[in-house]
This record gives sequence, C-alpha cells and structure tokens, in this order.
Amino acid sequence: MKKPMKSKRLGDATLAIHAGEERTGVGVPVGVSIARTSNFTFDSTETMKLLSEGKTSAYIYTRSGNPTLTIAEKKIAALERAEACVVTASGSAAISGALLSLLRAGDEVIATRQIYGGSYRLLRDFLPKLGITVRFVEADLAGIERIVSPRTKVLYVETPTNPVLRLVDLRKAAAFAKEWGLISIVDNTFASPVLQKPLTMGFDLVLHSGSKYLSGHSDVIAGAAAGSAALIRHVRGTVAELGGSMDPEAAFLLIRGMKTLEVRVERQCQTAMKVAKFLAKHPKVARVHYPGLASHPDHALAKRQMSHFGAMMAFEPKGGPKAGLTAARRFCDRVQLFLLAASLGGTESLVVLPIYTSHVNMSEDELRGAGVQPGTVRVSVGLEDATDLIDDLRQALA
Repeated sequence: MKKPMKSKRLGDATLAIHAGEERTGVGVPVGVSIARTSNFTFDSTETMKLLSEGKTSAYIYTRSGNPTLTIAEKKIAALERAEACVVTASGSAAISGALLSLLRAGDEVIATRQIYGGSYRLLRDFLPKLGITVRFVEADLAGIERIVSPRTKVLYVETPTNPVLRLVDLRKAAAFAKEWGLISIVDNTFASPVLQKPLTMGFDLVLHSGSKYLSGHSDVIAGAAAGSAALIRHVRGTVAELGGSMDPEAAFLLIRGMKTLEVRVERQCQTAMKVAKFLAKHPKVARVHYPGLASHPDHALAKRQMSHFGAMMAFEPKGGPKAGLTAARRFCDRVQLFLLAASLGGTESLVVLPIYTSHVNMSEDELRGAGVQPGTVRVSVGLEDATDLIDDLRQALA
C-alpha cells in the first residue's frame, strides 16, 4: 500500500491538482467522476432520523451536497487556507448566500463603494427591502470609524476592485473588523488564491466567482465561499434553502479548470504587465488602471499584499466623457484578438465597457464613486502571445 505523504504545506500548484482527491490503490480512476444524481439512499429509517437531527452526516440530496461538489470544495478550501468551503451555482449566489446567512432585519453592513456592479446592486436594492441598512465607504476605508455602529454586523470588501483595480488594505480592514466584532468578507475573484490569501491576513470569509480564474475556460458558471467550518455551515444552509447550489457537471468543470490555475494565472500576470506598459505609453490613452504600474495609487500596497499584480486592468482613451466614450466604443469595435465579451479570467483576452455591463443601471454619481467613466474599458488578459495582443491593441487604437 502506498504510504501517505508526510504532513507539510504543499504549494498551490500541488493543491490545485491533488487536494480533495483520493487516488491510491489498484484500478482507481485518475480522473474525477461526476456523481450525476439528484438524491442518495438511506440504509435505514434510523439513519434518516439521525440525519434529520444533525447527529450524523451523509449525502442526501445534491442540493445539500454531492461527492463531486465536495472535491471542488476541498480544493478551494486548501488553496485559500480555509477550514471549509461551499460551492454555489454562481458568484452572485455565493455573495447573496453569505450575506443573507449573516444578516437579519435591523442589522447594518459596511461595504466598500468600489465593488462589482452586481454586488453593489444587491446591497443597494435588495438588502434594504429586508430591513438591512447598508453604508458605503471608500476603498481606503477613510472615515469608516464614523459610520460603524453597534448594529453593524458585516464588513464587505473587494480587492482588487472591479473594474478600476483599487486595492483595500486587507490587514487594516481585518483589524478594524475584529476591533468592532464584525464578520469580514472579501471578494477575491480578481486576485484568485494564487495572488493573495485573505484568510491568512485576518479575514473571516472569502468569496469567488468560480466562473473566472478558478475555472478559467469560460465554460461554467460557478461560485464559492470559504472560511471557518462554523461560518460555512451557516452559508451552506442558506445557499441550499435558497436554491443556489452547484450542479455536479459544473463542479467537474470547476475541478478540471483549477488543476491549471497557478500556471494560467502566472502567465496571464506576465503578459498583463507587458500590455499595461504598452497602454501607459500610448499617445491615445489617458490613464491605465493596473496595480503593477508605479503610477497606480495602490502600487505599494499591491507589492506588499499580492504575490503578482494580476491580469485585469482598465484604461480610458483621451478626451472628455463624450469623446472618451466614442473612442472607447470605436476601440472595442475594432479589436480582433481581444473578444468583446463580459466576464474575465479565461484563456481568451476580453474587453468590455462597464457602463453597459457590470455597472449598468447605476447613476452618474454612483459610477463616479466606483471610479468608472463613460469611456472606461475593462481588459482581461488571457493566454495568447503577448506580442500578438499588443499588435491588436495598437491597430485598434490607431
């Protein structure tokens, strides 16, 4: 029999391939099996009774758990250094499931203003209907001590932010949350666990849109929440009751994608730096938002907090709001290798206008607060050759 590996801290590349999978013995499949089933059998009514009382555990119904989902959850937990994880039908399901599991009528949540538009609309439009008060703060957390109160229960942040890549100081935010007894939640989608691990910096719960870097191939909608076993138990219950559970087929694709997570992200980061430097020098580009550039306001924080600077960026063409939008639309209509599509983190490089996609249905003041201009172009750098991507940018900007 094969001896178990000695206990040690394995690297991300190793964890992404092996965590959650048992592949020892004769005739054991190397690949992951998909448990295509909606339900599971009981051996007796006594087991059924014990399960209903929470005195034992077993798979019952895929909405609450499934062997294929468990493998994906163990991988993400290992990568994020978490005790537990729950995968969900989408990133939005992870966000709503986490917040609704922790908040009730009369509670308050503090959130950074610079976040994904879907998260912002959930906080702005839905939580107040449930009697939950939302207060916004800037990404640098300035003045946060003036808006916290005994009713505040959650601090919600995103870093780097979507779409203009501002950073939140995770250690500072976690320390503030602990001082006030808040549960700290961070959306780690843009960075992925390869670039930063918020739980090791003091955060309580980390969220992902698994559709992005975790799966990495633009072929699945998925989400995840990772943290302590106690917190994940609450989130899992809420997700299952609200119906935001992941399908086993999606879990399989998520697992397959994560096996190349580190090598993909590292290559994308290398290419992104070349692309950002090109854009920063282009005469028709007014500003580039990329933490790897010394001109970025959070460059020093990115060097401390992240292992690389990421593969996301944004830029604005020169001109005022109207001219900038016209130039941005012209650029997006002219790219050839870059695809004009929403989402991010896949093998294909993408461009998109946030005012028409992620940050739609937001007022001018809200867009300004999010750092989004009419002509802001969000760029997701994929795995194509860097020279080819730069040539495409050059011709599209010409």
